[in-house]
Amino acid sequence: MSDRLPHEKGFHISWDQIHRDSRALAWRLDGHGPLDGGWKAIVAITRGGMAPAMIIARELDVRTVDTISVKSYNHQHQTDAKVLKAPDVEMMGDGTGILIIDDLVDSGKTLELVRKMYPKAHFATVYAKPKGRPMVDTYITEVSQDTWIFFPWDMALQYVEPYRGTD
Repeated sequence: MSDRLPHEKGFHISWDQIHRDSRALAWRLDGHGPLDGGWKAIVAITRGGMAPAMIIARELDVRTVDTISVKSYNHQHQTDAKVLKAPDVEMMGDGTGILIIDDLVDSGKTLELVRKMYPKAHFATVYAKPKGRPMVDTYITEVSQDTWIFFPWDMALQYVEPYRGTD
């Protein structure tokens, strides 16, 4: 039995940490693209993949960046993944030479949907949970399935009450 509060299994990511981890992902991807080691374009899965995609695009000197908007969460509850906006069809093709970036793979449902659309793309996430890890080609850090990751764009700096007690 655990008397742990729900937010105690959280993994808090700062802006500095997401920047470092995204750069580490870029270094891991460098030279591994199908175009003489390079990539034709980067596609960020919005919204979480946008910050890592921007950093990776800069590090790998990829100038063509697009987005695919997939909704798979309603606040903190997972729903069926649905594409709201797809990237340029001509650029994408079957995904060859395309690097698809997201912040996190959780259950893998979002990446499964996108992978069906672009089977030859390379999928990379900064963080991965065990259930979704098979959907990712490259990632940096694995966290347990029951960990909730708090990204800096979801947080605000403010006073927080102590977990237990007030003295």
